[in-house]
Amino acid sequence: MNILNRNEIIETIDMVEKEHFDVRTITMGISLLSCIRDSAEETARLCYDKICKKAENIVKVAEDLGMEYGIPIINKRVSITPASMLTANFSGKEVVLAKALDNAAKTVGIDFLGGYSALVQKGMTSFERSFIESIPEALSVTERMCSSINVGSSKSGINMDAVSLMGKIVKETANLTADKDGLGAAKLVVFCNAVEDNPFMAGAFHGVGEAETVINVGVSGPGVVHHALKGVKGLSIGEVCETIKKTAFKISRAGMLIAKEASKRLNAEFGIIDLSLAPTPVMGDSVAHILEEIGLQSVGAHGTTAALALLNDAVKKGGVMASGNVGGLSGAFIPVSEDIGMINAAEKGAISLDKLEAMTSVCSVGIDMVAIPGNTSAETISGIIADEAAIGMINNKTTAVRVIPVPNKGVGEYVEFGGLLGRAPIMKVSDYSCADFINRGGRIPAPIHSNKN
Repeated sequence: MNILNRNEIIETIDMVEKEHFDVRTITMGISLLSCIRDSAEETARLCYDKICKKAENIVKVAEDLGMEYGIPIINKRVSITPASMLTANFSGKEVVLAKALDNAAKTVGIDFLGGYSALVQKGMTSFERSFIESIPEALSVTERMCSSINVGSSKSGINMDAVSLMGKIVKETANLTADKDGLGAAKLVVFCNAVEDNPFMAGAFHGVGEAETVINVGVSGPGVVHHALKGVKGLSIGEVCETIKKTAFKISRAGMLIAKEASKRLNAEFGIIDLSLAPTPVMGDSVAHILEEIGLQSVGAHGTTAALALLNDAVKKGGVMASGNVGGLSGAFIPVSEDIGMINAAEKGAISLDKLEAMTSVCSVGIDMVAIPGNTSAETISGIIADEAAIGMINNKTTAVRVIPVPNKGVGEYVEFGGLLGRAPIMKVSDYSCADFINRGGRIPAPIHSNKN
């Protein structure tokens, strides 16, 4: 039985041609645990070799599938075992591995490699601290590598020592890439409740519970949802929900076809379809414009959080009807610099960091791709991270922070990253300090509802 029938194929062609539908990424997850050796050089060499062998055909397969099925496949990526597990034997020389990973990404021709990561939600070993301290240099000397750190979970609470450290790391990473307006920080994300099968960057890593090699596909269609909602103007909220669910179903079916075929051709297991509505700076591909189509004059108006909750839930329900392999994050992303509607809202003052924080309680990640003044203190950045981690921990969902303290720039100025990373006005942070709170250290305990055993 065909996954797509004739009518669905025609609808898919229309979605591609008129509504910016695409497969945002094919991400191959690769376990590198078998590459661990005592020396940095030997571990790095084996990791390079394994990535090049496993992922040598990923770009070609993605291009072939895009041509055969008429669905653009925008990014080809690799995620690896959290790298802190690979560097435990050679603390202080982690950048040797970082350079090898970046070289492997260049050799196979992928856009990004994710997994320069550590999971320290409950505590931090000495080698994990050393690894985290290597991140600023690692991201300043590489081009395609991305990094993520998980500092909290609903089960273990929030590691405030890690939160405090990450404020410093984000700031140092931005400063070491000051010649590129702090671009290194755009490749670094701090999580609570990070998932092991996320295909999107900068937060992708290959979880230890995964198979040897896995294909995870991220499907994105903000423009498709926006277009569909134009047909239900003035109708009830129920009609809006049904329309979004039906649209997410169609998007998921097309993505599942690509994912299964890619897995077969790349000799890897099929992992998940991630349905996240990931916007781009291109007009017609905006999550903010979906919310405005639902009935907001501008994203950021009162009612924005409720509209986003509606959208996120309907996307998940529609996707689950289409595939039993829905995973990753699967919802709506609200990155400021990567969404033309969010950029416009920030420019006119319709949205602030406080409103973004409220929205993250119901969306698929958190404070994402937000430019802040370069003189923002490390403790304030840690405070932003702590607030997001608390929302994730209490609500048993994934939240994250990816902020860029742009060196030598302040509120009212702009930063231009180009491409999918877009542009953004620099947003105001609180004038008041949280340093005494952040510097206490320790761990915020898990909520009472985490005790379910």
